[in-house]
Amino acid sequence: MKAVYFICNNHHWGHVAYRVWDILREEGVFQEPAGFSFAGQDVMKRTEGGNEFYFVPTDIALCLDYPRYLPEMQAHFSAFDMSGMVTWHEGGNAPDNVLTVHSLGDMASGNFGRANPRCMRNLLRAYEQNRVALGLETYHVATEATHWSGVHDGHGDAGLLVQFPVPMVDIEVGSAPASWDDDTACRALARTLTHVFDDDGLRVHNLLCVGGVHFEPNYAEAALKTWGGEAFGVTHILANQWLVAGEYETERGFARACACVDSIEGGIEAIVFHDKMKGCYKDLVRRLGAHYDVPIYKHQRLRSPETMEFSSKG
Repeated sequence: MKAVYFICNNHHWGHVAYRVWDILREEGVFQEPAGFSFAGQDVMKRTEGGNEFYFVPTDIALCLDYPRYLPEMQAHFSAFDMSGMVTWHEGGNAPDNVLTVHSLGDMASGNFGRANPRCMRNLLRAYEQNRVALGLETYHVATEATHWSGVHDGHGDAGLLVQFPVPMVDIEVGSAPASWDDDTACRALARTLTHVFDDDGLRVHNLLCVGGVHFEPNYAEAALKTWGGEAFGVTHILANQWLVAGEYETERGFARACACVDSIEGGIEAIVFHDKMKGCYKDLVRRLGAHYDVPIYKHQRLRSPETMEFSSKG
C-alpha cells in the first residue's frame, strides 16, 4: 500500500511541519529520493513492510496553495491509498497540548474529502502509542470536527478538495506556541506517519458523528475505544456550529450530509448524534438514518458500545 505526506519544510513559515521534516531526516526515515520532484523540491521515499511512504516537501501548507499543488498531486499520487498534511492547530478556544488527526471537508459548501476509517484509526492509535512511549503525559490524542483550511477568510475554492481522490487527513500538534515548539510532541507526530497501515485486525464499525463542539470529547474517546474485538471508525464529524452555518436543516443541507456519508470508504453502519442539538438537526439525523438504513444513537451510547447494534449495509 502507498501513503503520501505533504510537509512544509520551510523554516521561515509556519510551525510544527518543518520540525517534523527535520526529525524524519534525523531519524533516517528517508531512505532514498523518490525519483521525481514536487513544486521544485525532491520527494523522499521509504519502503517498509511491503508498504511505500512518500514525503513531499512544500514551501507553505498544502491547503493554502491548493490550486498550485493540485495538478502535481493528481499526476503523482492519485492511485495512492492514503494521504496526509502535517501542520499545527490553533484557535481561540482550542485545547492546549493536543495531538490531533481529523478528516477534511467544507461543511458550508458540502464538499467532503474521501475518508478512510481504518487508516485514520491506525494513525490515532499510533499517535497515542507514541505519546505514551515518549512520556507526553500532559498531552492527549483527539480528533476534531471535519473542516478544511483551504477555505479561509472568505477565500478558497472548496470544490478543489474533491478533485484529489485519495483519502486525506490533517495531522497536527496544538494549540499554542509552547506545543508547536515542543520537539518531543513533533517527534511523536513524525514517528506516527509510517504506521498508517499498521492494523490491529479489529472489526471496525464506521460511524457518522453529528453535532457537538469542535473538539467533542465523546467522539474523541470513541475513536480509540475497543471492546470484544470491535472498534469504532470515526472520520467525519459534523459539528453543531457548521450545521447551523451551512443550513443543514434544509433540502440542500440534506444533500450535503449525504455527500459526507458517501465520502466515507466502506459506508457507515450507524449515526451518532449529540442530543443537545436543535430538533431540526435531529430530524436531519433521523432522515439520514432512514435513507441509509442504519441505526441512530445518542452520543451517550458510545460509552457502552456492547449495547449498540450496527447495520450490515456499510
